[in-house]
Formats: sequence, C-alpha cells, structure tokens
Amino acid sequence: MNPYLLFIVILIIADWLFSLIVEILNLKNFSARVPNELADVYDADKYAKSQAYLRETTIFGEVKSAINTLIILAFILLGGFAWVVSLAEGVSSGIYIQTIIFTLILMLLSTLQSLPFSIYSTFVIEEKFGFNKTTPKTFVLDIFKNLLLGLVISVPIFLGVIWFFENVALAWLWAWAALVVFQMILVYISPVLILPLFNKFTPLEDGELKQQIQRYAEGQNYAVQGVYTIDGSKRSSKANAYFTGFGKTKRIALFDTLIVNHSTAELIAVLAHEVGHCKKGHITKRIVFGFASTLLLLFIMSFFIRQSGLYMAFGLDSTPIYAGIVFFFFIYTPLSMVLGIFGNMMSRKHEYEADAFAANSTGGGEEMIKALKKLSVDSLSNLSPHPLKVFIEYSHPPVLARIKALRNVSI
Repeated sequence: MNPYLLFIVILIIADWLFSLIVEILNLKNFSARVPNELADVYDADKYAKSQAYLRETTIFGEVKSAINTLIILAFILLGGFAWVVSLAEGVSSGIYIQTIIFTLILMLLSTLQSLPFSIYSTFVIEEKFGFNKTTPKTFVLDIFKNLLLGLVISVPIFLGVIWFFENVALAWLWAWAALVVFQMILVYISPVLILPLFNKFTPLEDGELKQQIQRYAEGQNYAVQGVYTIDGSKRSSKANAYFTGFGKTKRIALFDTLIVNHSTAELIAVLAHEVGHCKKGHITKRIVFGFASTLLLLFIMSFFIRQSGLYMAFGLDSTPIYAGIVFFFFIYTPLSMVLGIFGNMMSRKHEYEADAFAANSTGGGEEMIKALKKLSVDSLSNLSPHPLKVFIEYSHPPVLARIKALRNVSI
C-alpha cells in the first residue's frame, strides 16, 4: 500500500477512535448531584435535563462522526477525489478553472454530506430541548448563504495560493504575506458586510443599559465604536456576546436573548469581560497566533504538494496542485490538533484574565458570576466535563472553574 495512503487511513481511524474515547470519558464523568455552587439556579429537573441534553448530543455526535469517517474513507479508497479531478479536467485544461470546479464540487458534496445531520440536530434535538427557533426558510437560506460566502472567500484564497506556488520562489512566504493582508481585510469588513448576512445588527437603543455602558466605557477610558444587539433569537434561545472587527468597524454584539434574560448589572459585567479582551490585547494575540499557524502550515505544505506519492495515494497519476493542497490537510491533522490544543489553552487563559478584568472594573465578580450561572442554565451546559475533554476541546474554562477563579479575584 502507498505509504501516504496507509498513514492517512491510520490517522483518520485513530482520530475517530480518540474522539470516541474522549466522549465516553466525558459521559462517564457525570456528577450525580447538582454542584453546590449552582444549586441556586439548577433544580433537580433542570439538572437532569442538562445531562439528558449532553447524553443525546454526544451520542448523536459520535454516530455522525462514525458515519462521516466511513464516508471519507470510502471516498478516498474508491477514488472519489480522482473522479472529482477528472471532472474538473474535463471542463477545462486551465488550472484556475479546474481549481474553481474542484472547489465547487467538494463544497457541494460536503454540504450534502452534512445536511441530514444538520436537519436532525436543528429540528429534532435542539427542538426537543427547547432551543430551536430556526424556521425552515432561515435554515435553507443559511445553507445557500454559507455556500456562496464559502465560494467568494475560499476560491480567491485557493487561486492566490496556487498562483504563488506556480510562479514565485519562496512561495510559502509570499502566499502567507498575501493571506495575512486578506485576513485582515476580512476581519475589518466582516462586521459590516459578512455578519449582517446572517443576523440583523441594531444599535443599542437609548435607555438605562446604554447609559450604564457609556458610563462604564468612560470610566475605563475605552472608546466604544458601537454596541449592537443582534437577533440571535431567530435561530436559537441560547445567548451570547462577542467582540468583532477593529478600527472603525469594531463592535460589541449582544444577543437579544442575552439582554432579555439578564439584569443591567449582569450585562455590564458581560460587556466588561469583552472590553477586558481588548484591554489585555487578547484579540491581537489570537490574530498573531493564527498568522503564525498559517505560516507553519504553508511552510510544511511546500514540502508535500510536490510529492507524487501523495497524489498516487488518492488515485491520481497527475499532480494538480489544487488537489495536493486538499490532500495535504489529511496528513497535517496531528500538527493541527496540537496547535488547536495550544490555541485552546491560550484562549482559556484569556477568558480567566477577561473575567478578572470584569470583576476588577465593575467592583466585584458577583454580577459576572450571576451572568455565568444564567448562561449555563439557559444553554444546559455540562457542569462536570472530563479534564481531557476540557484540555483538548474547550476554548472557555468550565463554568465552575470560572466561578471559582472569580471568587478568588482580589478587588
């Protein structure tokens, strides 16, 4: 067997098995009793519901993972990628047209593969537990918007990377520089051109909350370019808040469900947490980490996309670079996982720091704790995740760990 093919098949199976083990450990880590810290917001029925939600979503996720693993293995071993390349080559002899056709076919196949799972997750599981607010119309529109957006963003990136590797010395470095510029443009335009495709951004209306936000921002010497509410309730009853953009497009977005379910003091604490990310330079650090990861990826990729054995592993006699880039990601999996773990460690550290900033800048952590408790209940979050699950996958610390850290903040 082709050594690349053997390595890729082993990686795919190992990745699935490892994920299965982690999820089994996570399910077995249930705590029979409501943690004392959350006894004031969780009754026995609500706690049982959160455990049922975790159990059902985990089992569904593993069934989905097993099916997807079988599909991708079959697609590779039966020459699926070679078939897609042949279709692209049948349309045009030009590499750039072939790239567009190849990308479009893979995106359509990926969408079709994930569609039944998305439907079941949204309209069965999320509906069963009272979260789903998505209408069939919104669901279908989201699919088309994601496809269109994926093409508009991914195709130029794909074509640009290929051009550099076909025409320029040190292509990995030049391609990286171009991607940095492109990503910064995306970050800048996302709040005004991309995110509004999916949610309506409305400037926070005048009232007590806006006055309190302005007072808080002035006290922190923080220029608020815009605080917006978004209609998250049209898809889910779950709440969230996030920071997006930079410069003139910098925005803090508060879900309408967050505003409805939380007091002004709690919302100020949540806002303070987001401001903390800015004040502590977390946004910049995450962007730099992303750029460094991309640089490493391109550097390693430059050694593999010229290897004919990689293409032969997928049933190809030719070496079209657009296919080689996709094939490379299969062997990049272990390093991608390591980088993901490191990125999550950094993110969890940043969450603790932003929580501490919120506590210090609002005169105490109690309002943030109240907000975290409500968010936990409203999303039926897992209160006792397995440490391995947290280490590998969690970008935010578990709620109990955050509450404990907040109680230890020195004001």
